Amino acid sequence: MTTGVRRRMGVEERRQQLIGVALDLFSHRSPDDVSIDEIAAAAGISRPLVYHYFPGKLSLYEAALQRAADDLAERFVEPREGPLGARLLRVMGRFLDFVDGHGPGFSALMRGGPAVGSSTTNALIDSVRQAAYVQILAHLGVTDPPARLELVIRSWISLAESTALIWLDGRRIPRAELELQLVHDFAALTAVSAAFDEEMADILRTVLADEPADGLFADLITRLIGLAPQQA
Repeated sequence: MTTGVRRRMGVEERRQQLIGVALDLFSHRSPDDVSIDEIAAAAGISRPLVYHYFPGKLSLYEAALQRAADDLAERFVEPREGPLGARLLRVMGRFLDFVDGHGPGFSALMRGGPAVGSSTTNALIDSVRQAAYVQILAHLGVTDPPARLELVIRSWISLAESTALIWLDGRRIPRAELELQLVHDFAALTAVSAAFDEEMADILRTVLADEPADGLFADLITRLIGLAPQQA
């Protein structure tokens, strides 16, 4: 006859387990609504033991946020092959996978939560935005971005965040349509800037030169032209 023996976790292994448990709970409910007792119960340990590894819920939240931020930043990494529109569509698919799977936690992070306003939280959010910015620049093949391009990319990243938050409140638009809209939003922001700036126009021409006739950006252009009044 044999009896099961619970294996004792090492310090780092236990910390990582607690972070994973907390992140799962924070993903399904606002972090404000999750207690240390719930985290302890989900991890199968006592409340005092949680405090042995983390001084409080704020520090555990920040650790979980770090893991989530690393995950989200990775979702903007995409092979630089093929048309830009198709690449951005895949990126937006992975971005909304994250948003969909971490809805309450994502909302709490962006709208307000237990660590909002802390230097750690702000730095993590900014690191994800910067990672996304660097990836988009790389896809455009630009190493020394003009001021207008930086404005377009950072504005689009903010737009993606706010759009995702609005979408989470009811999911009234099919997700596939939302992904496509976000890609078209990037094209539209770039086109508006290109209409008034030659550097941006050159960047847009380069992007469009690599787009197939039936690509996402070409489809947008065709639809916009169709909205123009027909000349008699």
